[in-house]
Amino acid sequence: MHTFRRSAALLALSVGTIASLPALAADELHYNQIALRAEVSQEVARDLMIVTLYTEEQNSDPAKLAADVSTTMNKALAQAKQVKDITLRQGSRNSYPIYETKGQKITGWRERAELRLESSDFAALSKLTGELLTDLKMGGMDFAIATPTRKASEDALLKDAVTAFKARAQLATDALGGKGYKIVNLNLNSNGYPQPYMRAPMMMKAASMDGAPVTPEVEAGTSQVSMTADGSIEVLMP
Repeated sequence: MHTFRRSAALLALSVGTIASLPALAADELHYNQIALRAEVSQEVARDLMIVTLYTEEQNSDPAKLAADVSTTMNKALAQAKQVKDITLRQGSRNSYPIYETKGQKITGWRERAELRLESSDFAALSKLTGELLTDLKMGGMDFAIATPTRKASEDALLKDAVTAFKARAQLATDALGGKGYKIVNLNLNSNGYPQPYMRAPMMMKAASMDGAPVTPEVEAGTSQVSMTADGSIEVLMP
């Protein structure tokens, strides 16, 4: 009985080995494969302006404080809605207690609320920002690449990256004395969405004698967008 079991096991192993031979043939190692990488990039203008404004107030009565902050923010929102092509987003809003010197008794409350404005119309947003600064404070001014612009630049770079990869593939083939090549795999990757660029300390135009709102100076600059092509080729030898 034990002899029969050992014979059956050996037979099963032999059959399994024979059945795997076609798979080994299919996975036969390929030689003359080369890994290549090509990268292309371009400077893209930051065409989206992002401004963060805020109000911060203090009061011993938390209900009165919340009402005052809401009044200030509602006024700013109503004013901003009058300007075309500007996206409004309410940012964070939080309040926290103010303690006495010993830190045991609450003497008041402080609350802060933010308003975020976005637009590709720099002139309009700069003007609005100057007007809103009469009631609000500047939290920050950033510049980024708008989504449609980013997609268009990535599409153009994709074609350039493939062209650059093929040029390197041909160069490697010629260096090895091959008669041609075929692409084994190819991966295309962008460097993602460049983070918004925060401007250095803001420059403000001098206010006129009649006290007109100041307008922030705008210098958006550019960001570098890149696309990489990573892959491998198999060189066909004569």
